[in-house]
Amino acid sequence: MPLHIIACVKQVPDPEAPASSFRVDEAAKKVIAAAGVAPVISQFDALAVEAALRIKDAAADTKVTVVSLGPEGARDVIKHSLAMGADEGVLLTDGAFEGDSYTTALALSKAIEKIGDYNLVLCGRQATDWDAGVVGYGIAELLGVASVSLAKAVTIQDGKVVVERVLMEGYDTVEAPLPALVTVSNELGEPRYPKLQQIMMAARKQVTVWGAGDIGFASSGVRANLERLFQPVSEVECEVVEGETPDEAAQKLAQRLRDQKII
Repeated sequence: MPLHIIACVKQVPDPEAPASSFRVDEAAKKVIAAAGVAPVISQFDALAVEAALRIKDAAADTKVTVVSLGPEGARDVIKHSLAMGADEGVLLTDGAFEGDSYTTALALSKAIEKIGDYNLVLCGRQATDWDAGVVGYGIAELLGVASVSLAKAVTIQDGKVVVERVLMEGYDTVEAPLPALVTVSNELGEPRYPKLQQIMMAARKQVTVWGAGDIGFASSGVRANLERLFQPVSEVECEVVEGETPDEAAQKLAQRLRDQKII
């Protein structure tokens, strides 16, 4: 039976960039990415694509469609996924999609419904920028399909998805009827790296672009309000306690701690 897998991917600031290179626009409640550092595909989402491609490696009649929600620049993470081996890409870009995790899940679920005829949806366990880890489960709820979390291995057997899930002290194996949604964890292993020929082929592939009207999206309102986004200030005071001998320094330190009511 032919399979159709949809993988959801997100473009994020490069986590390898030094933290000091980022800044926060508190008025706009947005993170300003490091200048000159290109954003990348979220690590866990790349693993979701890898999980889809491993299923495709085992069943050649599998089609993999990649969906991303973001600005026009998010086309790059779709192209990266196509170079890895995905077949088609869809970019959701519209100001109406800006909001919270619920808004994102709603838009992605609408796009998946429009694509239709899918067997499995794969997402990263969380995005590597906000680390919320809720969009995948929101998509499953809105689609009305079963969801399985924290996968270290995903296979299709006898019309079911079989998932090895990561636990605190090992793993368990779960089966779910198709269609289903699975979130993939880093225990899956390293994603494949596209070769030059694959990158060149992906560059020639067309990416479908949809706005809110194309998928029948009408947000029912933001469910979570971001009160404030800021960079915490860390203030450290250092006081050197000296003495002629180690014993004298220790006595002075003990007295200083007593004066501060620490001991």
